[in-house]
Amino acid sequence: MYDSRVALVVGTRPEAIKLAPLAKALIERGIASRLILTGQHPNLRASEYGMPDLPTVGLSCAGLPDPNAHAGTVARSIGQALDGIRLVIVQGDTSSAVGGGLGAAQTGVPVAHVEAGLRSHDRRDPWPEEDFRIAIDAMATLLFAPTVLNAANLRRERVRGRISLTGNTGIDVLLDRIRGLRPATTDPCRKRLLVTCHRRESWEALPAIASSLIALARRSDVAIALVLHPNQRVAGEMVRLLGRTPNLDLRPPCGHVEILQLMRDSDLILSDSGGIQEEAPALGIPLLVLRDRTERPEGISSGNAVLVGRDPERIYATASALLDSTDVLASMSTPNLPYGDGAASKRIAQAIEDWLATEPCPNVRSSEPRSPSLLSVTAQVAQ
Repeated sequence: MYDSRVALVVGTRPEAIKLAPLAKALIERGIASRLILTGQHPNLRASEYGMPDLPTVGLSCAGLPDPNAHAGTVARSIGQALDGIRLVIVQGDTSSAVGGGLGAAQTGVPVAHVEAGLRSHDRRDPWPEEDFRIAIDAMATLLFAPTVLNAANLRRERVRGRISLTGNTGIDVLLDRIRGLRPATTDPCRKRLLVTCHRRESWEALPAIASSLIALARRSDVAIALVLHPNQRVAGEMVRLLGRTPNLDLRPPCGHVEILQLMRDSDLILSDSGGIQEEAPALGIPLLVLRDRTERPEGISSGNAVLVGRDPERIYATASALLDSTDVLASMSTPNLPYGDGAASKRIAQAIEDWLATEPCPNVRSSEPRSPSLLSVTAQVAQ
């Protein structure tokens, strides 16, 4: 086992889910790992999402209304957890990820970014996630791009780090967990719609989205299940808007396995979730993406998803057209794997092992001054 460690930064449920298979792959290679829980999602038990038992440090950086402020808090706090750490691994686009990466880089510890290179090419949508990804990729030494398009985005930006094409670790989890799901059930009389909606940029559009769901619920040939998000602001608003709608079932927040089962049992999904955009094509469930832009266009290119935005008339018209056209719905139901083949974690662990073996100064943090471009990016995020 290596005499010094890598650290995995986790602040949210999706991060725990997507980093769990990588943590296991690192253990299999004898790479000692430490888990750093930022506290962004209170009372997060990483083990409930598949994370193996690792030495753990809690930062107690509770989520804040301003994501930039939370990122700054994590950046200032994480240094205490980095003694003996050779590499800090962050995932995705959360304030915990950018704060963890920024704090590591400022301390001189190299950063690895899992799920690098995703871009909507609009800093306002999604905000602040687009900025966070750009900032992490600018500071990262190792960049693990899920798709060819993601890798091309990084090369176009001329990032300084080493780019590896790996696939998405979320697909590793999905392909493992679907083995334990029961077979999909069917309803010959009604099409089943699954809805999730929680992203920050959707908050102002919740009444519009709700009106489209009310209209769809009037159809006698559909049954709608909407899974509420743990975010109380979003959940409370959806209950207020939809709580008395016939033919629409509001479900409490649920675990990952349960949501996968609900997806498999559905005929059509409406969601703004990034994870569901990755998982729906693999399950072969047609998806309407409730966003104006997406950093995951591969599912649209594969024919499994349609970008419909948040306009209620467009949402209703698109969903109704699919429900009325069995052939089109069936054409979107062919399973595809545009985001990975289930081996991303093994590829990332191999790349990390190779990097650890060639890093010349394993026990000394780098004192190399950061470039002006990196300083400007990190300063902007920390504000």
